[in-house]
Amino acid sequence: MAFTNEDYLPSHEELTVPELPLTSSVLRASGVFFGKYCDNASKEFMLCVSEEKDPRKCINEGKEVTRCGWEFYRNLKKNCQEEFNVYHDCVDRSGSSMDIYRCRKPQAPFDQCMKEKMNMERPPIGYFSRARIHHTKREMLKLNEEVLPEKIPGLQDFRSPPKKDLGTNYGNMPV
Repeated sequence: MAFTNEDYLPSHEELTVPELPLTSSVLRASGVFFGKYCDNASKEFMLCVSEEKDPRKCINEGKEVTRCGWEFYRNLKKNCQEEFNVYHDCVDRSGSSMDIYRCRKPQAPFDQCMKEKMNMERPPIGYFSRARIHHTKREMLKLNEEVLPEKIPGLQDFRSPPKKDLGTNYGNMPV
């Protein structure tokens, strides 16, 4: 995408936010809870990116996702740090693919702690791929009305199957 002097480019200060200093095993072990906790902020950001087709217009929504992440991990550290450390350490040591199924024993106390202290249950399998309605305060995108071209006169109607003539040889097919 080419830019001109008239195009708005955000400053470095606008773009810079403190990133979450997390390892892969931490994200892998807490991802479902993090995704559920920050579900609305993430959907709002993805809706903005999808509708606007310009990431410069979605900076604030992206910052909100990061802020939500910081909030989630602060609460996790305050409430369930001990159980989480055991669980994510197991995930970290479970192999190069960080298989969670190898860590079901330490997962149970962590899930229980999340339920009791943060009032969050582990979402069921398929939760994030399920179709769900997202309510937003964003103005609804106005779609351009598509104008269909005029029908070309004299063309055969392909919407209905051709009429079969039992005595006709279709093409060069043997009868």
